[in-house]
Amino acid sequence: MSAWVLPDHIADVLPSEARHIEELRRGLIDTAQSYGYELVMPPLMEHLESLLTGTGEALDLQTFKLVDQLSGRSLGIRADMTQQVARIDAHLLNREGVTRLCYCGPVLHTRPDRPHATREPLQFGAEIYGHAGLEADLEAVLLALQCLRVAEVRETSVDLADVRIVRRLLSGLSLDVQTMRRVHLALAAKDASELASLTKAFPAAQRDGLNTLLKLYGDISVLDEAQRALHYVPGVHEILENLRSLAAHLTGANVTFDLADLRGYAYYSGARFTIYAKGASDAVVRGGRYDEVGAVFGRNRPAAGFSLDIKQLVGVVSPRALKAAIRAPWKQDSEVNAAVAELRSQGETVVCVLPGHESEVDEFRYDRELAKVAGRWVVQVI
Repeated sequence: MSAWVLPDHIADVLPSEARHIEELRRGLIDTAQSYGYELVMPPLMEHLESLLTGTGEALDLQTFKLVDQLSGRSLGIRADMTQQVARIDAHLLNREGVTRLCYCGPVLHTRPDRPHATREPLQFGAEIYGHAGLEADLEAVLLALQCLRVAEVRETSVDLADVRIVRRLLSGLSLDVQTMRRVHLALAAKDASELASLTKAFPAAQRDGLNTLLKLYGDISVLDEAQRALHYVPGVHEILENLRSLAAHLTGANVTFDLADLRGYAYYSGARFTIYAKGASDAVVRGGRYDEVGAVFGRNRPAAGFSLDIKQLVGVVSPRALKAAIRAPWKQDSEVNAAVAELRSQGETVVCVLPGHESEVDEFRYDRELAKVAGRWVVQVI
């Protein structure tokens, strides 16, 4: 095997794509900060028990594990940053009231989480802690949509669901972990035959309710159908009204519902949302409410937010135009060097062309050049 061959689903990022990713990273962080979110930078690896405690256990199979040569303890390379941010909120900040945090950094997966995906996503996310009301759920969705607009993602749609409906349908049943997982997977895949097989011994109300969920997807009329079919489920009216209110506030957005969509069921505690975009084979944003995320760190307080993979976004949007640049001669001359320094201090990109290498830059578009006119160095349009 050649020394330069990389592992499967791991790739170098070359200049054009790297520039696009970096521009998106800056834009998304600036957008979150404009909403009052503070940037945090969790470490790339932690003690394994910290990464996989509580809701993080769902990431066990996605986490690379190694042994710390200093302490001998097991470490994990993060597969998701939300658990880390919850730890920061609970232990390092420990503030009263609302805390808004955002983050951006690489995560590593043992397996790609969708077809053709990288195992090294660049995860961006935002979390709001300390508010249990609908306002926090709505802010998370609105910020996510604004981030997609900043990234120039077009033709998006928001899909809403709530994991509490299924949880309440299954409450009171003595199910082992494996059966519970298979039920959730059958619902998410809308596999009617598998679900029927798994629920044949369930009480009629629960069995019928779960099978009804398979059909409850589409526009807002789904909520009316769900109210009629699941009226006996405790608290279902409040849950459906919460989804209806969220949708009503998303003016101008294409909103759909899928009450059987339970991806991340072990993680979320209430309303959840998924955002799709034209040209993407899978969701570009996932988020919702996960009030239990900080419980294992001693602060079981309300939490809502979202995350996305910036590398995935680059594959959805149009390539960025080449960056405009000024071409300048390479000279050992104080005047030209001073002119170049002044232009760069103004935010301009100035490329000094080395002798004999006039056409070797691919990432910049020379629309001007620095030339000496009447004894002065001036910028001229090419």
